Amino acid sequence: MTILLSTIGSGAKAQDIQIPVAEAPGSSPITVEPHQSVFRPVEQPLPQPEQTAPSSGEQTDAISLADLVERTSFPTALSRELECLAGAVYFEARSETLAGQLAVGRVIVARAASGRFPKSYCGVVYQPAQFSFVRANGMPSFNRESRLWQQAVKIALIADSGAWKSPVEGAMFFHAARVSPAWGKTRIARVDNHIFYR
Repeated sequence: MTILLSTIGSGAKAQDIQIPVAEAPGSSPITVEPHQSVFRPVEQPLPQPEQTAPSSGEQTDAISLADLVERTSFPTALSRELECLAGAVYFEARSETLAGQLAVGRVIVARAASGRFPKSYCGVVYQPAQFSFVRANGMPSFNRESRLWQQAVKIALIADSGAWKSPVEGAMFFHAARVSPAWGKTRIARVDNHIFYR
């Protein structure tokens, strides 16, 4: 007895192969369907998605806060919330180091997230009797073209995103080092001319 197999060669041309088989007495013929394949495709891993580059507010490879500020793009438009945060950084800490400015910004962020203060940056900044620069529920006029304002905006973006850790993380309060309020709060650190508390 002979089995006839049809296969596809490398040139996609059908070929017949005859295989002689000894037939046992009283057995029925063997049939092999030509469309059955004994070959299985090699499974290849699915392509992995490419890593996306971090956006300007998420740079984590900066070697210093100054480097991160330098890499952070000044936005073409600023939301009201980020303007409130930047305003607090500007008026409370523009004469401080970048670390001092970031510390002030992170207090505003922590307050807004705490559930103990208003839930927005503007709500925190304009809450009565909290920040001395606020006058009649507004900020004083200032030069929005100045380098100090642009720096405050970049610090606000970094504070908002949490892209750089401040030594005062978790602080909810601060005051100028020249005053000594009778606060029963836990002191965290002094950064430049401000003392921060939990």
